[in-house]
Amino acid sequence: MPNALEKAHHFLAEYPDFSILGTTVYEPTGKVWFGGGNFIPETGKIIANEFLSNTETSTTDWVTGCSMLINFKNFKSCPEFDEDYFLYYEDFDFCRRYAKQGHKIAITQKISVVHQPSSITNKNPELKFEHSIYSYLLSLEKHTNKLVLIYRLIRITIAALILLPINYKIAYVKIKAIGKFIRHNCRLGRTKC
Repeated sequence: MPNALEKAHHFLAEYPDFSILGTTVYEPTGKVWFGGGNFIPETGKIIANEFLSNTETSTTDWVTGCSMLINFKNFKSCPEFDEDYFLYYEDFDFCRRYAKQGHKIAITQKISVVHQPSSITNKNPELKFEHSIYSYLLSLEKHTNKLVLIYRLIRITIAALILLPINYKIAYVKIKAIGKFIRHNCRLGRTKC
């Protein structure tokens, strides 16, 4: 959208308490692609809202990395993404880690951008899906308790087993992502293997 960066500068000057700011993100069609993110740690649900809230600016659990503004004045050192993530949920993890340190995260409708979903990741949907499941499990491991992680692991495994005779390709991708997550934990010594 026109003047988005200039608007962002003025916004953060007006609201200096916000450390991480997300903007409303639209698809080229005009549909809302991202309007804020919610996290329910008790169930492991990570929600990307595809609607706008009733207020122009509100606090939120996380914002998408495709339009994330960082108020560096609020950080003692440069904030960093976690290198455990390759693709997907790295923005969620970033926001949750810094929220735990007391940083405020907000989403605003005063600034918006148009996002064209990536054509590169759509060239290999199976690999995209594998990374998504792996990163989701990684996020649960880092931001929920073990019971929630185990529950979600079991759900994904059962869904994959049910899918095997119906859609082998998707079932295999789910199983592959679970295996990758377990191997990752073995390498780090988090799980006995």
